[in-house]
Amino acid sequence: MEAVHTPTPTTNSTQAPATADQGHQKHPIGLYLKIWLLLFVLSAFSYMVDYFQLQGLLRWSLIIIFMMLKAGLIVAIFMHMAWERMALICAILLPPLVLLVLVGLMASEGGYTHLMRVIFYR
Repeated sequence: MEAVHTPTPTTNSTQAPATADQGHQKHPIGLYLKIWLLLFVLSAFSYMVDYFQLQGLLRWSLIIIFMMLKAGLIVAIFMHMAWERMALICAILLPPLVLLVLVGLMASEGGYTHLMRVIFYR
């Protein structure tokens, strides 16, 4: 019987040694600090809406815009969605967006139904 030769792994100077977290990306701390600062600024803008006592559609539009920007930054950077595959992003973000569209359509239909009742059932 012949002896089976199994090659032993050799270290090559051009190849980095395998680590436990191989495949994970390291992001600089400066990126997180910049996003944290941007979230702080967006929160300050959100509070300024109340400070200047804006009312009506402008108030709620600004609050929603600032809220969506902050949520998007948190999901993209702190939850690492900016570096994920498109399939995962679509699987996580598309269902809530579809639900928001459906809620908008229901609200529109509710307004139309209320208007028709006001007009025809005086």
